[in-house]
Amino acid sequence: MRRREFITLVSGAAAAWPLAARAQQTAKVSRVGILSPADSETAATLTAFRQAIRDLGYIEGQTIALDFRLSKGIMGALPALAAELVRIPVNVIVTDSTSGTLDAFAATRTIPIVMGASGGDPVALGLAKSLSRPGGNVTGTQLLTGLSDKRLQLLKQAFPAVLANPTGAISVSEMPKAEMAASRIGLRLVSLSASTPAELRALAPAALSGSDGLLVMPDAMFWNNRATIIGVASTARAPAVYPEREYADDGGLIAYGPNVPAHFRLAAGYVDRILRGANPGDLPINATSQFDFVINLRTAHALGLALSPDFVSAANEVIE
Repeated sequence: MRRREFITLVSGAAAAWPLAARAQQTAKVSRVGILSPADSETAATLTAFRQAIRDLGYIEGQTIALDFRLSKGIMGALPALAAELVRIPVNVIVTDSTSGTLDAFAATRTIPIVMGASGGDPVALGLAKSLSRPGGNVTGTQLLTGLSDKRLQLLKQAFPAVLANPTGAISVSEMPKAEMAASRIGLRLVSLSASTPAELRALAPAALSGSDGLLVMPDAMFWNNRATIIGVASTARAPAVYPEREYADDGGLIAYGPNVPAHFRLAAGYVDRILRGANPGDLPINATSQFDFVINLRTAHALGLALSPDFVSAANEVIE
């Protein structure tokens, strides 16, 4: 087959216990800091966490207080926000990005940190001694990465496509893997860079001209600005594969990756255990994931793309 050009946008930036309703009413209000690049407290991940906390029996304002520190897509703002949570001080910090976890860890080695959605290897990043016994103040859930090979295969089955992100912690580790995977199946990746929401908005559909598609790398800043990315791909009429289901829910063509809100529901269980006295260093890091493979047929039809019945039937959800 001919070698095809692929565009990659790169950013500058197991068992888990059941979540049962068992929180005890106490006079003391526990403070939980939420460190996130999200734009709003209503983001799907944060909503999932909030609901899980309620399901555990906590009542906001009575038994628990949630202190949100949101960087609104500016990853460089996370260190200062982490420092604010340490100064309060909160009892636990919950993070939903690898960058946020690293920034919280840099700000404190005593306040427990629960990873709600962090990619990369916590051991390799120096956050834990091992997954089974972290040994420090960081525990929680690990988003499985290294899925570029599978996403490229999916894209090749449907239409070849690539999008990534260059300075984010996950993208930096994922890009070499994506390039190796592309080489094995005869594809060539070409990188685009965007490290801030403004740089994403500056991307023109013409940047995808001459490419067969787009592969989007996992990245918190990308996730929070997914409407911009989906819009560029749509205007360029470029088939695209995305790393989380929210992209497909919002009009993206294909999404394959771990279910991030599910990880946040698990994170609530970690918070509950820590508030009850558990040592975060003794709580195993959950490295399992619930995976989504979602196809948006409305988008396929709008792009004039015909996906094979076998390909569509392999998805665990189809948006029609």
